[in-house]
Amino acid sequence: MRVYQEQYIENVKKIEELSREIRTMDIDFSQWIVLQKQNQRIISELKAENNRLLNENLFPALDELYSASQDTLSELEQFADELMDWRTNLDCGIYVTIHEALLKIARIRHDRNSLIKELYKTGMGLYYRNRMIAGIDDQYTSSFYFQNEMLFTEAASFLRYFEEIEDEDTKGYIIRAAANIALCTKDHKRKIAASAKTLRLCRDAYIRALAPTLPWDAFIRKTHQQMSANRSELSKGDLTKEELAEVLDSCYEVFKPEENAENPSVRWLWPYYDMEYCCGYVDLTMTLDRLEQLIDTTPEKQFDMNGLYGSVQLPAYYGRLLEMNPQSLNEQKRTSFLDKAYRKALSSLLACPKEKMDDFYFYLVEQMLTNYVEIPGLISYREFTESLIMRLDYAFYIRARKSGVMIQACCEKIITDDPLFFDDIPFLAEIKDVGEKKKTLFHFAEECGLFYNFGMIKQNISRTANTRSLFEDEFAIFRLHTVSGADDLRKRTSTAEYADVAEGHHSWYNGAGGYPSGYIRIHSPYRQMTDLVSVISFMTEREDEDIRTVIDDILKREQTQFSPLITKYLTDPELITRLDGLLHGDDNAFYLEIYHPV
Repeated sequence: MRVYQEQYIENVKKIEELSREIRTMDIDFSQWIVLQKQNQRIISELKAENNRLLNENLFPALDELYSASQDTLSELEQFADELMDWRTNLDCGIYVTIHEALLKIARIRHDRNSLIKELYKTGMGLYYRNRMIAGIDDQYTSSFYFQNEMLFTEAASFLRYFEEIEDEDTKGYIIRAAANIALCTKDHKRKIAASAKTLRLCRDAYIRALAPTLPWDAFIRKTHQQMSANRSELSKGDLTKEELAEVLDSCYEVFKPEENAENPSVRWLWPYYDMEYCCGYVDLTMTLDRLEQLIDTTPEKQFDMNGLYGSVQLPAYYGRLLEMNPQSLNEQKRTSFLDKAYRKALSSLLACPKEKMDDFYFYLVEQMLTNYVEIPGLISYREFTESLIMRLDYAFYIRARKSGVMIQACCEKIITDDPLFFDDIPFLAEIKDVGEKKKTLFHFAEECGLFYNFGMIKQNISRTANTRSLFEDEFAIFRLHTVSGADDLRKRTSTAEYADVAEGHHSWYNGAGGYPSGYIRIHSPYRQMTDLVSVISFMTEREDEDIRTVIDDILKREQTQFSPLITKYLTDPELITRLDGLLHGDDNAFYLEIYHPV
């Protein structure tokens, strides 16, 4: 690889290490906070260097790729591969960018073997990039998945030339692409059809003879795993006899061996139990009992895939199973166990060492945040997520806490002039005592700082933003944090009051710009608070600039991007000074909140 490529990889690894450096050394707070702020400075410097390396080296190289030698293409491919694998996923965006460029060159050069390989590799890059949109409503994500599916579909279409293609690696990419079509569609019938076709190909003696060195048995095993993921469809009654047989066959191939294993894998034993439940072989009581046993017997601090699956994935599923069977929610035995399981999941997520916080870890976070079932009297979604935010991204937490106190400071000024300003918010309008109303408003304002960017936690996009500037397609994904955060918050009673600020804080006051398009300001009783959060969000995003310069820019955008009811207060010198101090002053108190020496 080139020197810049090696340097970029080294920088990305260092950024990843520093970003997770929270509670790994037994030192006192005064030393610890110096280390944290030093880490943030280093991350900022490395990010700037990464942007320079890309702008001066990679992007010009991609622009001139049409005349590049094979050695240059190979170097780029190696560089991309070093930045992405299914566990570490250091920089999937660069991987996709490079392979999209190599795909274009393969088309221009009519290089069929390279074209097939690049269709597959670009498809895999998009698949891992699209982990950031898991758990977000299909209406916002379908285009991303469709683009991914089309790449695999085009690569699989070269099956018609299987006989005349000599390179067996290329033939392998065709088979893998055919199998991976199932990964990119939400339609279970299409998933089943794609996996069934792949199984037929992999079992076909003639096809196998054309590429005898390919790992056919491994292809079959992985395709069975993909097919078995459709087991939830077994109980819905809309599958044909053939489809039912296909899914059941794969379930038995994947899960049955675990039942009698000496040390069965929780990851595969539970889906077997789930399959039996979906088929009606066992009832709900036995299924819940089985699940409870698996959760209880999984060590809380077992951080391999099997351990995290048992401690985190299974509690998420247990809660969803109770929700799908409301009668179970009336059984104190079950709800008490759910509370215990959720607390165990939270403990496991918080205690997970930084080297284990990989792509699978964040997949489990997404599963928990998406599927969490909130029950009165048990650990609430708000309590669960507040604890988790501190662990997942402490820089995010510090900025959120700064935002919260800045929002609170503005609220103090606003209600001094207009005590009824926020009374469109139902729970505030109900409070008659002035002192109690202020106390409730200030607490709500501070918590809005913590939750308005909540959707970013599930996306895990901060690691990319720490590494370099976001690409256009990544920014399109980033914008979905508004709808994702709002959706998750709105579904739970303890966080529903923060949903509107999460959804609308990037929308314009006059509705002519910003995002998401579905947010309609006038329909929201929280619009005044959302207007205020929009202003504070804009300030914190430009934290490195002089606050008066940023405020001047805000004032130029009043009545279009920002509410004039809010911006008029930004001419108050005392408030400006206070906001400046909160944004750029001593933030040690926030760091102290996340300081937990080992």
